[in-house]
Amino acid sequence: MTTPTTPTAPPSPPARGRRRAPSRIGRAASRAAALQRPRVLLALLLLLALTCVMLLDGYLRAEVGGDERVRTGASASDVPDDVLDGGPILTFPGGQATTVSVPDKTIVLTFDDGPDPTWTPQVLDILDEYDVPGTFFLVGSMIARHPGIVRDLVEQGNEVGVHTFTHVDLSYQSEARVTREIEQTQLALAGAAGITTTLFRAPYSSETNAIDDYSWPVYQNLGEDGYTSVFIDTDSDDWKRPGVSKIVEWATPEDDEGASVLFHDAGGERSQTIAALPKYIEKMKAKGYTFTTVSGAMADQQSPQQQQQQEQESQQPGGGRQPEQSGGGLQAAHHKATGATLYEGKALVAAVAVAEWTVPALSVGLVIVGVAVMGRFAMMLVLARRHHRQRNRRRFSWGPPVTGPVSVVVPAYNEKECIEATLRSLARSTHPVEIIVVDDGSTDGTAEIAESLGLPGVRVVRQANAGKPAALNNGVRHARYDIVVMMDGDTVFEPDTVRHLVQPFADPAVGAVAGNAKVGNRRTLIGAWQHIEYVMGFNLDRRMYDLLRCMPTIPGAIGAFRREAVLQAGGMSDDTLAEDTDITIALHRAGWRVVYEEHARAWTEAPGSLGQLWSQRYRWSYGTMQALWKHRRSLTDKGPSGRFGRVGMPLVVLFQVVTPVFAPLIDVFTVYSMVFVDFRAALLAWLAVLGVQLVCAAYAFRLDREKYRYLLMMPLQQLAYRQMMYLVLIHSCVTALTGGRLRWQKLKRTGEVGTPAGNG
Repeated sequence: MTTPTTPTAPPSPPARGRRRAPSRIGRAASRAAALQRPRVLLALLLLLALTCVMLLDGYLRAEVGGDERVRTGASASDVPDDVLDGGPILTFPGGQATTVSVPDKTIVLTFDDGPDPTWTPQVLDILDEYDVPGTFFLVGSMIARHPGIVRDLVEQGNEVGVHTFTHVDLSYQSEARVTREIEQTQLALAGAAGITTTLFRAPYSSETNAIDDYSWPVYQNLGEDGYTSVFIDTDSDDWKRPGVSKIVEWATPEDDEGASVLFHDAGGERSQTIAALPKYIEKMKAKGYTFTTVSGAMADQQSPQQQQQQEQESQQPGGGRQPEQSGGGLQAAHHKATGATLYEGKALVAAVAVAEWTVPALSVGLVIVGVAVMGRFAMMLVLARRHHRQRNRRRFSWGPPVTGPVSVVVPAYNEKECIEATLRSLARSTHPVEIIVVDDGSTDGTAEIAESLGLPGVRVVRQANAGKPAALNNGVRHARYDIVVMMDGDTVFEPDTVRHLVQPFADPAVGAVAGNAKVGNRRTLIGAWQHIEYVMGFNLDRRMYDLLRCMPTIPGAIGAFRREAVLQAGGMSDDTLAEDTDITIALHRAGWRVVYEEHARAWTEAPGSLGQLWSQRYRWSYGTMQALWKHRRSLTDKGPSGRFGRVGMPLVVLFQVVTPVFAPLIDVFTVYSMVFVDFRAALLAWLAVLGVQLVCAAYAFRLDREKYRYLLMMPLQQLAYRQMMYLVLIHSCVTALTGGRLRWQKLKRTGEVGTPAGNG
């Protein structure tokens, strides 16, 4: 027979809408609701920024958009003969192709592929020691990564030219790609040294007789834009590393002719170049040669009238009047960067600096996260196995059987779809129970349904809407027995659930027991994913934490408490959104032991849509962070509180906050590697990690005697569901960092979780 309803407060006027009684969370509800969307956007922007930084770094390293094709053996029928047979400097004054040769007894030292932080400074030291200028054709991505070297190079009096941004063969590229390669290199130069240049050398180019029908249009277009294309007369072939003497020999022109000579200050191991360069300079000076830059060689070959005409007709690359030159005759190709070019260049260099520091840091973070994830899996497997064997031994016992009646508190707010199944499952309990339904201001007749069932031992307590913590506290106050079981209004117990759940209280040190929560509505894809998560994550974790005596959370769906312990901890607090985590940590700090009882199973209705799932997990994640922050002083406490603070707190922070927050790095790097680096290696690495997770999941399913068929959905869970959980956690972190507060959010119930029999 149903006991009379016991009101806890005089009837109050109906609340408008669904507003809650005043509380700290309630007072901040409207403000928090207005702030949630910007925080979601901020979380997404963080991931977008990470992706952009990685793409920029990959572009700089030619992993993104790289093209290693090099054209050889093409026809040169469209190239004028006087160009093919001409000097190494190609200009287009008045639109007419003209070549310039280096004067006799003159060397133009050119260096390709830099700057390099190891070799370029050594080259500069040698040039400075021998008072010799050089012309450096720089790769834009390297300029952006090492701007300080470029500044030193220019300030020393050397000349620079464009060698594209990513060192690609331009004959294969579209006109738009060619333009982009040149403009980005100019921006990098502007940002690094405050200059632009009119000199250009194509990657993989050599002498003018190597120009073919595919590369010729590129030189023509660049010539129309005011660029001077520079080729070579003599190649040291230092990149082959033939030995110092061979480099010197091959770089020496014949018959006292002038020459544009090619060396490399980057692109590989250049110790032989560094050793050969002083010997070469000394040799050429001994033969009476002088050294100059490309601009110096051009000036020596021009008459005063030609020089004056060139200055008058000089156009800035890309069109427009040339700004003032930044150097003398040896740096005549340099022009001072101004306006948008200068500021865009500085922005590019700054962005690259961020990428250069961020990506290596993320790589280190990836290693740390990977080790933490694998360490967690190993800990879970070892400790879960030990826990299972320990608790399932024939002789294991908590002590004398607990047979006395217990109180079951069911907080309910608009649970008309589920409350009947919940109460009928409790009525079938093999352990004596009193059932206290605390109706938290429901507006759908939940209390009336509970009363109308006529189930024995059921009491309905009504209260004005005040939230779940207040409802649980009200239930504890009305409880007649020393052991209080707490469950959700959408949860179904098996007949033996309460009996199994209360047996650990035979040990007087045990203050609370966490049960085994199961997903009842697992037939949908979202439900199946949550089922995997519950079995693998939550239950394996609880076995591990139980042995380590630092259980962080008793699930709201199924938990039991000593009434004395709850009251000693101050009851269920509304300071956080995770009152279950809050009370669990409080019990640890008070010296009570919290354990896990795997045989006490409860079937709960998990969120049935992505929106509801997001809301629930967002609240869980944020509430956990609130609880950890609330109990942060346990880190420095002594006794039981300090033990949890120095053992449990770091584990929870590492495994439930830090690792999941940075775990997307694994997926981001995996996708990046698949697309831009090595698809096969990245795929194999991802499959290896998935294999480890499958092993852990299979073992968890074995311990819980679950059907393995759900594991077929695990690969898809890793691709979709896990990403959503990452975003939820990042969203929660953003909320915590910005000082936001959340209100309780009621999930839509279907009532489909009726009995465990239908959930296999």
